[in-house]
Amino acid sequence: MVLKRIASLTFVATVVLSLACGPAAPKGSPMEIAELVNQIRDMAWAEEVDAAQTLLQQQRGHQDQTSPEWLVAASWLGRGASFAERWDVAEQYAREAYDGSFALLDERELDAERQLPTALGAGIEVLGRARDARGDRAGAVQFLRAQHESYKGTSIETRIQKNLLLLSLEGQPFPLLDVEQHLGERVLSSDSLKGKVVVAFFWAHWCPDCKQQLPVLDQLYEDYGERDFAIIGPTQLYGYIARGQDATPEQELEYLRGAYQERFPIPSWMSVPVSQQNFLDFGVSTTPTLILIDREGIVRLYKPGTLPYEELSAHIERLLTT
Repeated sequence: MVLKRIASLTFVATVVLSLACGPAAPKGSPMEIAELVNQIRDMAWAEEVDAAQTLLQQQRGHQDQTSPEWLVAASWLGRGASFAERWDVAEQYAREAYDGSFALLDERELDAERQLPTALGAGIEVLGRARDARGDRAGAVQFLRAQHESYKGTSIETRIQKNLLLLSLEGQPFPLLDVEQHLGERVLSSDSLKGKVVVAFFWAHWCPDCKQQLPVLDQLYEDYGERDFAIIGPTQLYGYIARGQDATPEQELEYLRGAYQERFPIPSWMSVPVSQQNFLDFGVSTTPTLILIDREGIVRLYKPGTLPYEELSAHIERLLTT
């Protein structure tokens, strides 16, 4: 009797719980495309390649596979597989994103919408990385140069240039910087940098990671500033100021020289040329981007993203003592 009552209560609890939670979605049922993109993106960053691949394949029959949103989802799977160095999978989905995006360009401009540049840019990035991972760096560089030429002047130009420079800039002379405008009073010429170890710190006024990197650079200058060491901080104008308010170039420069510096002072030891061309030339689609140059003016490190003090100081110490 007791066992029957327990079983009955268990059944009732199960029914109540199922009614409260609602029916489970059937496996492989259609998803909103935005939710699919978000889930694939999260899985990509977590390198959950098999789960992401299963999800995308389940959704393939439910979605418009020619839409930019679908191609973004495929491109994220390609990126996730590249993070995990699963190059066969990475190439498969990067190729789908690339070919699908290219086909859409027959009927629309690349930058007419937000999703298409993301899909195409990621497809190009992963296809280049896959060639390099297979030992064909020359082929990867050739592919990326051709893509850069094809998409010059579009929103993905700097992204392609970044991936090209990741494979080709280290060991090459540091190109001259363009100086349309500058912030502060200190402007370093190329002659004044000769014989010095130099960090080029490409930053943006809206970038929180840049603000986190600056104290590291401050400590580096304090430690090495008297040992033939210099830091330059190129930036560019973005067409807006605080809280995303639209601004003309003149208004943005005024903001950077005034209200911005009151909150985030630009160090007196950092020369700050202002030019969009530098960001195009150096592929700065990621801020900050750090470049380390030796005494002979040769690039020894090209790193989109932040770097800790310990890693940067080890490179600097080595270059100062050789």
